[in-house]
Formats: sequence, structure tokens, C-alpha cells
Amino acid sequence: MEDKLRVLIADDHPIFRRGLREVIEEDAGLLIVGEAGNGLVALKQIEQLKPDIAVLDIDMPQLSGFELVKELHRKNLSIKIVFLTMYRDEDLFNEALSLGARGYVLKDSAATEAVACIRAVASGQHYISPVISTYLIRRSERMAAFSQETTGLSALTPAELRVLKLIATNKTSREIAAELFLSYRTVENHRANICQKLCLRGSHALVKFALEHKSQLS
Repeated sequence: MEDKLRVLIADDHPIFRRGLREVIEEDAGLLIVGEAGNGLVALKQIEQLKPDIAVLDIDMPQLSGFELVKELHRKNLSIKIVFLTMYRDEDLFNEALSLGARGYVLKDSAATEAVACIRAVASGQHYISPVISTYLIRRSERMAAFSQETTGLSALTPAELRVLKLIATNKTSREIAAELFLSYRTVENHRANICQKLCLRGSHALVKFALEHKSQLS
């Protein structure tokens, strides 16, 4: 018999949460192991219950969905994330993917898409609500064009690229070190390598470059 996928759902609207639970439980292979009405409770339940997948509203009290995922990263808790949102906002979408979300579903289509999304994410795929799939295409196109136009960008390692993206959010080296679980010295080494590969000179050149190209890097 197939083991059931253990799912936790977190949303601060009880009626929506109840409806989502009913939809998910219609699939015999899915098991709701926890519910939370805010991000702080969701964090505690994830730590205790160890679900396979967490379905999180982005906009929650105590801890937002994004803040919750950052805390999971800080605690080195590995779990697949699906974000729910009522907003068709491209910046939110880009931030969700940057945080490692595997699924992104609009609330007004959650009743028909939640199970398919959870199943896809559990199998290692991404799932994006079809109505906002153009965001993903634009994201890929921006990065591809930017890589072609910018000498040296393709030479950056994945770690260096992550650091560059965080610099674009105006984070300091110490903040980046804390978020990526690296030492301050390691982040500074990454910054030096990025500057060398992108031919950037001067103490503020890297920050200026990152901020000017924030939309391409997101």
C-alpha cells in the first residue's frame, strides 16, 4: 500500500482552511496532519509533525509565509513548500521561487488545483497556477537575456549567484551570512569573486550593479 503524503495547511481564514482541507482529503493518498491559523503555530507544527509538504498562505499573522520559510531555512528543516495567495503579483511570485517554493497557487483556483499541485510537488516537479504561468516564462527570459548581455555572469557559481541576488535586496554581508548559513568571511570571499568575474571595481560597484539589475536577478 502506498504511504500517504503528510500535508500541513496554514491559513488565517478558517472557512477557506476548512474548504481546502475537504478538497485535499478527497484524495485517499493525502493525509492532513496539521492545521494552523498563523505562521508561528505553523512553524511549531512543522517542527513537531514533520510533514512532507506544507501549504502556506503568504499573508498570515505572527509570521508571514515568507518569514516562516526563512525560519525553516535557518533551522535547517527540509520540507517542500506550496504557497497560496490571493494576489496576482509578479514580485511575490519571484520571491516565492527565490525562497525555494515548489508550488504557487492562487486561492481562487485552489479548489481545483490544490491536489494536482501537491502531487506534482511531491514527485519533484514545480506547479504554478496556469493563469500566472507567464510570470515563470518572463522570469526565465529575463535571466537568459541578462546572462547573455552581462560578461562574466555565466561564470558565477550557484552560491555566488545566490549571494548576488541577496545583495540586490540591499542585505549586508552579515545578513546574507545568517540567511544562507555561511560565515561572514565566506560571504566576503563570494563578493570578491563576483566582483572579479563581473569586472567590477570600487567599494560600492557591486551593490550598485546588484540594485540596478534587481528585476533581472529576481
